[in-house]
Amino acid sequence: MSHFDGLKQKWEKFVHFLNEKRIIRTARITYNVTWNMFLIVTVLLILGGVFAAGVGAGFFASLVKDEPVRAHSSMKEDIYNYEETSTAYFANNQYLGKLQSDLDRQEVKLQDISPYVMKAVISTEDQYFYEHDGVVPKAILRAMYEEFSGAAIVTGGSTLTQQLIKNQILTNEVSFDRKAKEILLAMRLEKILKKDEILEAYLNIVPFGRNSSGRNVAGIQAAAEGIFGVPASKLNLAQSAYLAGLPKNPFVYTPFNNGGEQKEDISAGIKRMQTVLSRMLSAGSITQTEYDEAIKYDIKKNLTTKKQSSFERYPYLTVEIQRRTVELLSKLEAEKDGKKLEKLSPEERKEYEDNARTQVRQKGIKIYTTIDQKVYDEMQKVVKNDHLFGPANQFVYNSNGQQIKLEKPQPEEVGATLIENNTGKIISFVGGRDFNREQTNHAMRAPRQNGSTMKPLLAYSYAMETGKVQPGTIVPDTPINIGGWQPNNYDKDFDGLVSVRHSLKKSRNIPAIKSYQRVDHVKATEKLIQMGVTSLTEGDRTQPAMALGALDVGITVEENVNAFSTFANSGKFVDAYMIDRIETNDGKVIYQHKSEPKQVFSPQTSYLMIDMMRDVLSSGTAAGVPSKLAFQSDWAGKTGTTNEDKDSWFVASNPNVTFGVWIGYDTPADLSGNTGQRNQTIWAQLINAAYQHAPQLVDPQQQFAMPSGIVRREICGISGKLPSDLCRSAGLVTTDLFNAKFTPREVDDTLTKGRYVLVGDAKYKALPSTPQEFTKDGVLIKEEFLRELGLEALNKLTNTTNLLNNIVPEKELQENGKAPSPVAGTKMSEGVLSWAAHGENDVIGYRIYHSSDGNSFKKIGSVTADKTSAKVPNGVVYVTAVDIAGNESSAQTKVQVGEKKPPTEPTTPPPTGGDGEKPDKPQDPPPPTEPGTGDPPPATTQDNRKDKKPSN
Repeated sequence: MSHFDGLKQKWEKFVHFLNEKRIIRTARITYNVTWNMFLIVTVLLILGGVFAAGVGAGFFASLVKDEPVRAHSSMKEDIYNYEETSTAYFANNQYLGKLQSDLDRQEVKLQDISPYVMKAVISTEDQYFYEHDGVVPKAILRAMYEEFSGAAIVTGGSTLTQQLIKNQILTNEVSFDRKAKEILLAMRLEKILKKDEILEAYLNIVPFGRNSSGRNVAGIQAAAEGIFGVPASKLNLAQSAYLAGLPKNPFVYTPFNNGGEQKEDISAGIKRMQTVLSRMLSAGSITQTEYDEAIKYDIKKNLTTKKQSSFERYPYLTVEIQRRTVELLSKLEAEKDGKKLEKLSPEERKEYEDNARTQVRQKGIKIYTTIDQKVYDEMQKVVKNDHLFGPANQFVYNSNGQQIKLEKPQPEEVGATLIENNTGKIISFVGGRDFNREQTNHAMRAPRQNGSTMKPLLAYSYAMETGKVQPGTIVPDTPINIGGWQPNNYDKDFDGLVSVRHSLKKSRNIPAIKSYQRVDHVKATEKLIQMGVTSLTEGDRTQPAMALGALDVGITVEENVNAFSTFANSGKFVDAYMIDRIETNDGKVIYQHKSEPKQVFSPQTSYLMIDMMRDVLSSGTAAGVPSKLAFQSDWAGKTGTTNEDKDSWFVASNPNVTFGVWIGYDTPADLSGNTGQRNQTIWAQLINAAYQHAPQLVDPQQQFAMPSGIVRREICGISGKLPSDLCRSAGLVTTDLFNAKFTPREVDDTLTKGRYVLVGDAKYKALPSTPQEFTKDGVLIKEEFLRELGLEALNKLTNTTNLLNNIVPEKELQENGKAPSPVAGTKMSEGVLSWAAHGENDVIGYRIYHSSDGNSFKKIGSVTADKTSAKVPNGVVYVTAVDIAGNESSAQTKVQVGEKKPPTEPTTPPPTGGDGEKPDKPQDPPPPTEPGTGDPPPATTQDNRKDKKPSN
C-alpha cells in the first residue's frame, strides 16, 4: 500500500469519524429540540387546559351563580312535591274514584312496581344509573357535540336524576343556564337520596300521555291502570317496555286520544316499545327468549277499554264532594291563622279557597263521605224514568205578564236529599235528571221557596213552643186582611172554626198565618236559622207571608230536609254533612267530622209536631203516600206548593231518617197536572229504592217515642177549652194532645141554648117573632165569641170532627123591613105542587094553603126555604113566603088540584100576614109536611109576577 493510499485511508477514517459525530450531534440536537418542543407544547396544553378548565369553571360558575344552596330537607320536599290526584270514597270506605284534576297521578312504592318496568326504564333512559353520581360526563359531551355539530340527536345527556331535577325543581327551558343548574343539583341530590329513592320518585312523576278516559296521566301506577287496566305491580315485560317508551314523546306514543278512544294507528308507540326491548336485550336485562316473546305481544288487543271517570259516572256527587272539601279545608286553614272564613273579605276568602282547591286537585288527599253507594245508584235510576215527570216547559212570562217562548224547552227537574236524623249524615241525594243538560245541583245548590212545608218549621213550631197554640187550639180559617194583603187558601174557600191539627193536615193557609201572627217574627225566624237555614233576608224575618214559605231567596232541599229532621230528633238540630273525614295520601287525618247537636225546640213541641204531621199521611194532603210504599213505617210529613204551582214539595220523617223531594222548572213556571200526586209518587219510588238496599236504616222497627210532659185532654171542639155541660150535651167534646205546661184551664163558655132557622146551608138565630114552625131548638155560639175570632160574617162552621153541624152562630138574619113579595111560578105536575124559589134573602120558609071549594082556605103545611115543592090533596091550593120576622106574603096564584067542587059557603080571607083563627074542623086530608097554624092570607087569581132566582 502506498503512502498515498495510507493517507487516503486515514482521511476516510477521519471523515467517517466526523460523520459519526455529526449524526450523533444532530440526533441529539433533534432529540433535545423535539423534547423541548414536547415539553413546551405539553406545558402549553396543560396551561391551555387549565385555562380552559378555569374558563369553563368560571363559565359554569357564572351559570349557577344565582342558584341558591338548597338544604337537604328543601330538596327532598321539592322532589316529593309532585301533583297527585285526590280520591273519594263512599260510606264504609268503598272506593268512589278520582276527583277532577288536570292530571291523573297515583303515588306508588318501588316494591309495588314490576321489576320489568325498572329494567326497561334504566336500559332506555339511564344505562349507568347505579354507577354514576348524578351525571355521565361522556353522555354530556356527546350531547354537547350533537348540539354544536348539528348532528342527529341519538340520545339525550340527562340521567334519571337530572330528569327528576328538571321536572320537580327546575323547568323544561332549553338553555345552558338551566342545564348547568341541573347538573349541579343532580350531583347534590345523589348525596341526599338513595338510588332506589330517586328511581321511585322518577317513576311517580314522569308523564305517560293519556288514559282510557282521555285524561293526562303521570306516574307508572296511573299509567298501568289507565292504559292496561292493571296495577303497576302486575305489568308484564311487553307492557313495561311499552310504558317505558312513552315518556320520550308521550302524546305521540300514547294509544288514546283526548276523548278516551283508542287511536287507529299506534304503530309509533309499538316501534318505540321494540327499541326499548332491544336495549334491554343489549344491556342483558332480559334473555333472548323473553325478548322474542315480548315482541309478539299484541299491545292493541290488551289495551284497557274506555272507562267512565268518576266524574262521568257521578258528576253531581264528585262536584259536590270537591266543593265541600274546598269549603272545609279553607275554613281549617283560616282557623289556623286565627280567622273566621265567613268574616273575611272576598279577596282574602278567595286566597284560602284557591289554596284549598290546589290541595284537592294536586295533593292526593283521600276524602271519605257518608254517601251509601247502592242507595245513591238506585235513586239515580229512578229519576231516569221520564214517565214520572210532567211535560217540559215551553214558555215563561216576563214582568209585564207577556209570554216568551224558551229557546230550549226546560224539563221538569228534581232535587232530593236523604238524611239520617241523629247523626246528620247525608245518606244519598238526587242532584237532577241530567248533569249534561243542567249542572245545577237541585238538592244542595238551588234555593227555592218552600211553600207549605214552611208551616211546621215556622208557622206553628214557635207558637207551640211558647204555648200560643197547641194541636187542639181553634184558629179560625176565615178571611183576613194584613195591611192590604188578603191571603187565601188553595181552594179559594174557608173552613171556619178548625183546630191547628186540622189546618196542618189539610194545609190551610189562613190558620197558619194567624198562628204565626201570635208570635214575635224575629224570634221565630231565629229558630229557623238555628235549624240550618242560611239564606234568610231581613225582609224574610218580618213579613207574615213567611209562614207560607214566601222567601226572598229560598231554601235548598238539603236545608229544608235538615230542618225537618229537628222534629224527628226530639228538637235537636244536627247539621247535615257529607264529608266524614279527610286524610293525606299517607293516612294522616286532616279533618274528622264531629256532630254537635243543638236543642232548638223542646221534645214536647217536637213530638206534637210529629204527631200532627202523621195525620198528613193518614188522612191529609199526602194520604195517598202509604199505599205507594213497599214498607210501612211511622212517617210524619208535610206537602208544599208555591204560588201558581211553580214548586212542589214533600218532606217526611220517620224515627231514623228524613227524606224530601222538590220538583219544578229551572226557570220558575207553572207546573202542569196534579203536581202533588206526582211529587209524592217520585218520593215514594225513591224511598222504596233506598229501602231495597238499606232496610234497617230506612224502616226502623220503633215508632216515635212520646216524651214525658205530653198529656191527652178532653176539649170542647168549638173553642179548644175544657168541655162545659152544654158542650157535652151538644156532642162537641173531642180530645187532643197537649204539652202539659199548656193544657187548657178555662171551661168553655162560648155556647148557649136557643132557636135557629136554616136558610140554604147557613144557620141563623131565630128572632122572638120568628114562627116556631120554621125553627129548631139547638146550641148557639155566642156572638161575642164569634166577634173575638173575627167570625161575625161567617156562615160556615166546621171543625176536624164535623161536630158543629148541630150548632149555630148567635147571629141574626137581617130582616129587610117588609113583608115578602108573593110566591111566583106555582104549578102542578103529577100530583106535586111546585113554585119558584123566593128571591128575598130574609125568607125562611113557605106555607101551603088548601081549600076544597076554593072559598075556605086553611094552612095544611110548612116547608123551609130550601124546599120548593110538596105533595098536596085535591082542591085549590096556593103558597106564601114567610120571613125571619114572621111576615108573610100575600097569596097570588091559586092552583086547582083534581076536579073542581062547588063552594059550600062564601068565605072572606083574613088580612095579609094576620094570624086568623083555626077552622073548627079540617075539610081536607092532612098536610104533607110540617103542619102549622094560622089562617091563610088573601089569594089572587092572576099571576103577573115573573119567577125570580134566589141570591147566594
